[in-house]
Amino acid sequence: MAGGMAGRNVGGLDQTVRLAVGTALVMMWIFGPLGWWGALGFLPLVTGLTRVCPVYPLFGLNTCPAPPPAADAAPEAPAEAPLPTPGGPDKAP
Repeated sequence: MAGGMAGRNVGGLDQTVRLAVGTALVMMWIFGPLGWWGALGFLPLVTGLTRVCPVYPLFGLNTCPAPPPAADAAPEAPAEAPLPTPGGPDKAP
């Protein structure tokens, strides 16, 4: 991505909290009890919607889950167990 900005870095729980807090602050701004400070609610609202927080890379944070392994990678074959000898382990040929 341009500007050195990494991809998504806001995970599911983080996104839910940001959307809830941002919506609450904006509603309090619209309906009056918080005044103009409620306009700051747009910051968590936008970062929750885009799932990108521009501050997280500064601190090395990322709340997104790790990506799944590549689909083109061959699965590791299980180790083969030795075949049992006929008649039990005492009667080896």
